[in-house]
Amino acid sequence: MEILVCVKRVPDTAENEIEVAGDGSDIERDDLVYSVNEWDNYAVEEAIQIVDNAGGSVTVVSVGDEDAEEVVRREMAMGANNGILLSDDAFEGSDGKGLATLLKAAVDKGNYDLILTGALADDGAGQVGGMLAALLDVPYASVVNTIEVIDDKKLKVGREIEGGNQEMNEIDLPCVLSIQTGINEPRYVGIRGIRKVASVEIPVWGATDLGIAADSVGDAGARAKRVDYFVPDLGEGAEILEGSSDEMAEKLIELLKAKGGIK
Repeated sequence: MEILVCVKRVPDTAENEIEVAGDGSDIERDDLVYSVNEWDNYAVEEAIQIVDNAGGSVTVVSVGDEDAEEVVRREMAMGANNGILLSDDAFEGSDGKGLATLLKAAVDKGNYDLILTGALADDGAGQVGGMLAALLDVPYASVVNTIEVIDDKKLKVGREIEGGNQEMNEIDLPCVLSIQTGINEPRYVGIRGIRKVASVEIPVWGATDLGIAADSVGDAGARAKRVDYFVPDLGEGAEILEGSSDEMAEKLIELLKAKGGIK
């Protein structure tokens, strides 16, 4: 089975104190530590496990500048067979539709049975997987947390729905699935794996390589644009809990007891 996994380089919230820039145009990005998007990492692990059982290969693709190459290499060190970087100044500022358009062009250059994305990335919109499926005109399932290969034409997938319930479906290949965290346990990436892929050539495709008009993506083609970042005002009666996770949990329980929320 040939699998393409879409991955993204994002700020690592475990390593950074995220602050809004003074003019509200963005977050402060100076000195931020970046890593692969958590949801995407689960998607890559799931792809590797599927190929280990069913055969085939895993290719990872990322849209970004030259720094995004480190994410591609990291997932190759994890076990992906191939990597592709989509990079062009014209891609900067792409909205969800623009990103899906770029990824579709990359899919069209290959022959993939299954395309995986993370359920969410740093912007939290959760749109790209569904848009990509629509552009490709293939079946789509979101927040997938189990995958079973039935045969070379069909999968059985489980997905989270409201109320903590599980929905099971059969879905035809090729298809797009957006992967939820917790579907597996991503493997550790060691120094040996990183060294192994350090010199592997990763193709970089721009607008011309993808056959895309530069003004159809990026800021020029974006129909949805981010206007402002802001921290919500502290509401009346609100209280900010500080301390470690355990300390904040204890304080929260005490507050809920004091206000009659729990006994």
